[in-house]
Amino acid sequence: MNPQKVIISEDISQSLPAALNDVKYDRLFVLCDETTRRLCLPVINDMVNLLPSGEVAGGITIGASDTNKTLESVSHVWQELQRGGATRHSLMINLGGGMVTDLGGFAASTFKRGLHFINIPTTLLAMVDASVGGKTGINFGGLKNEVGVFSNADSVILDTTFLRTLDQENILSGYAEMLKHGLISDEAHWAELMNYPIETIATKESIEAIDISRLLAKSVAIKQRIVLEDPTEQGLRKALNLGHTAGHAFESFAMRRQPVLHGYAVAWGLIVELYLSSVKTGFPAERLRQTVSFIREHYGTLSFTCKDYAELLELMHHDKKNLGTDINFTLLGGIGDIRINQTATEEEIKEALDFYREG
Repeated sequence: MNPQKVIISEDISQSLPAALNDVKYDRLFVLCDETTRRLCLPVINDMVNLLPSGEVAGGITIGASDTNKTLESVSHVWQELQRGGATRHSLMINLGGGMVTDLGGFAASTFKRGLHFINIPTTLLAMVDASVGGKTGINFGGLKNEVGVFSNADSVILDTTFLRTLDQENILSGYAEMLKHGLISDEAHWAELMNYPIETIATKESIEAIDISRLLAKSVAIKQRIVLEDPTEQGLRKALNLGHTAGHAFESFAMRRQPVLHGYAVAWGLIVELYLSSVKTGFPAERLRQTVSFIREHYGTLSFTCKDYAELLELMHHDKKNLGTDINFTLLGGIGDIRINQTATEEEIKEALDFYREG
């Protein structure tokens, strides 16, 4: 994959034109969902329309929420690119949350075997997770991220200005991935995240006062370091899957009933997988207690019964990380002590689901 430039922006009116000038393109497209078109596109619209280089072909809009991360939405984007005369030398800006950057990256990477694209994530989740690392894709057949490719954006622009558009739930969704990064890095960063006044981030007045940019940069750096060492997830990159085997199962389970935000599902998945870590790889009981308490306080719980275990196990068996018939997990021996390619029996997983429900 081509290298990806990540820009921690203090002023997008300077960062975006500079990023665009680094790319030679003939036509420019901007992909938004219905929400980011209303709330976020006005922030960059003048910059895009006033740029002298290239031809502005126009905007593309898809439905908001993960339920629109579908083949039908990709087909719509492809049709709009075709209608707008996109060539292999065109450029697409993906302006939105993780659904937009995932789907937009996939659409750009596959149309005419690959257009240039720039990601401008507008949610905390997308800033620390979806827009960095080269994973693109869509949901398919009721399963999360079932179809996709590895493909880096030319650049990713992270500007906390967009966090002002978020509610508390979307802030928490992104913070779950930051907490995961803390768990796979070191005790000091984990403790910093555990003690951060997370409830203040979503208040519009506090975005400038609270130093979220510093934590954001640290979280992105953790992911970048891992991705650079293992871009196609052959080894170390599997560390980033902590919480995701159970988390994706929870997310797909909820998608069939009442969809939940990705970060909430990951937070709940962390409870299950840290419990498995305590049983199988010696994760300290006190760190388990502290982390689970933090998650329960801020994220609540997903409601299910033991009758749903078979469905959850079936969803875990569909996970892309599995080898053969075994369900594969990333577990921890301690904070920063990563154990990839761990497996658990169905009975062990049911015991972890019991722990989750009984907490």
